[in-house]
Amino acid sequence: MSTQMYLAYDYPLLSVFWSMLWFFLWIMWFILLFRIIIDIFRDDELGGWAKAGWLLFVILLPFLGVLVYVIARGKNMGRREIAQARAQQEAFDSYVRETAKGADGRAGSVDDLARLSEIKARGDISDEEFRRAKELVLSGHGPAEHSDRFASSAGR
Repeated sequence: MSTQMYLAYDYPLLSVFWSMLWFFLWIMWFILLFRIIIDIFRDDELGGWAKAGWLLFVILLPFLGVLVYVIARGKNMGRREIAQARAQQEAFDSYVRETAKGADGRAGSVDDLARLSEIKARGDISDEEFRRAKELVLSGHGPAEHSDRFASSAGR
């Protein structure tokens, strides 16, 4: 028999699963360690010395440091991560809104077309009026002066 065959006999399937479990637990522990280090630097409530202390504790005694940090500050760790995600989403939304506005500061043609299609869907304007208004929006003449007319005709 070849060496590869002996290896298959010497390392049974249950040992493969056991090795995979330990490998993935090891990877998850490293992910948790890095998330804790990131959280230490993200926390605005901690002062510089407290951050240094936690960082040294987590690096010098990694298993105990991670366990103590998760027990002592784990709940707030999740809250800080959620707050950061919300702040990033709000910043992104604000950027998209600002970018969607034209150089003159008014909303872009996409918003105008959406408003026109809503007015048409309600049945407030005819197909011909919708087509003319759409041409005005797409031609760049802007609906600011024309959408008011359609909005007032929507109330009839």
